[in-house]
Amino acid sequence: MSAELKELKVRKLAEAEEVDFGPFSSYHPLVADGDTPVRTGIQVCEPGYEAKMHWHPYVEVLFIIEGEMDAWQEGEDPVRLTAGDSIAIPVGMKHSFRTVGDKTMRLLGIHSNPDRVVNYLDGETREHGYPVLDE
Repeated sequence: MSAELKELKVRKLAEAEEVDFGPFSSYHPLVADGDTPVRTGIQVCEPGYEAKMHWHPYVEVLFIIEGEMDAWQEGEDPVRLTAGDSIAIPVGMKHSFRTVGDKTMRLLGIHSNPDRVVNYLDGETREHGYPVLDE
């Protein structure tokens, strides 16, 4: 984690790539090219979305922009988060989240690492920690 930011870096959501996360979710990488000490992106989750249980080798912070979600660590009860709430997930903690209700949920994911690294308990990872989708 030696990336050092030396100048302003501007990324616009309207210009961000859209990465398919399955039938109910997509991800838009923002500050995400490996040359900064953090990586950010917007995840859009439709009703019915549930992330596969996973963990990161660094701290992850999720900030809920709109909608509601339940988040939990493996073996624990979920906590409800709504727009304006955030959650910090410790290094190596197995966790998941799901959209609650009938409205779209959007979150800002902040990975405290230059690269997005995701380790799924039941599933494979492709480039940038994106999930391998069932065909």
